Amino acid sequence: MSIEFVDICCGLAWGDEGKGKIVSQLSRENGYDFVCRWAGGNNAGHTIYVDGNKYSTHLIPSGVFHGIKSVIGPGCVINLDSFYQEIEYLKSKGFDTNLIKVSPKAHVVSNEHIEEDKQKYASTIGTTAKGIGPCYKDKYARTGKQVIDYSIDLQDYIWDEKLYGKVLCEGAQGFWLDIDYGNYPYVTSSNTLPYSACSLGFPPQKIRKIYGAVKIYDTRVGKDPDFPDSLCDDEELLRIAKAGEEYGTTTGRMRTVNYLNVDKLLYAINVSGTTDLIMSKVDILENLDIYKYYYEGKLFVFNTIKEMIDSIETVLEEKSNGFLKKILYSSNPECI
Repeated sequence: MSIEFVDICCGLAWGDEGKGKIVSQLSRENGYDFVCRWAGGNNAGHTIYVDGNKYSTHLIPSGVFHGIKSVIGPGCVINLDSFYQEIEYLKSKGFDTNLIKVSPKAHVVSNEHIEEDKQKYASTIGTTAKGIGPCYKDKYARTGKQVIDYSIDLQDYIWDEKLYGKVLCEGAQGFWLDIDYGNYPYVTSSNTLPYSACSLGFPPQKIRKIYGAVKIYDTRVGKDPDFPDSLCDDEELLRIAKAGEEYGTTTGRMRTVNYLNVDKLLYAINVSGTTDLIMSKVDILENLDIYKYYYEGKLFVFNTIKEMIDSIETVLEEKSNGFLKKILYSSNPECI
């Protein structure tokens, strides 16, 4: 069987954009044969809802919640202890873990990688201390260990690296955490942009849609000079953070909040080739009666959510690169 088409869901901000919920709904509605992760490790976290129940994963793609083959691709790094913990968690919730497959080319995070991360990077650049960066460092130094080296332990989960039918690719982190495009060195250690999903083994001509996820305000976990500590002292932004329950799925750390930066959003849309923009947490601003965003260095203030959304759409329609076809807004925490 050949690949019919590939859809990709990527984050357009600093992670925590609700990609897991989007992938969950797309999986439920579109009859995909595969849901695949192309980068990152258990430094990412996805929270989703299925039949009113809340679930969280950090490495395993969200397709498993909907009976779809779920692949951890060759560009990912895998902590075996964390992987098996997630397997047991999913089994205990009644999900079919036989659907989960791991590329033999993915690299393995060791205890030494985790210790190096804790000692060198967690406090200086705000990593999650999961060993991700040191693992990628060894990968590119050609000294890393691949899953194939542990095939005896993982034999039930080894992927044959063949895709077919309808494929959905699930992004980790976000555009502005990309190793190339983010505020280096306050970035992740992999490529978060959708073109990197081709590392799963398909040509770019197979890409049908790129779903870009963003919130109607910006959030960031970890250190970043673009999100100074002073933002945490702003009472209005703190109200947004509390109302939006802005805590990292993986770290539990409270996210730093700022008003939406439309310049950065527009750039992320244009470089990623986003066709369908999905903007969530609209209800948070509406409930708080706060309607503001930054554009071209100025803070714009609106009287209603409709005024704010209409203004955002005008900018995006005028300045996007023509790929953007649809904008959806979400106020439901369980779906798009």
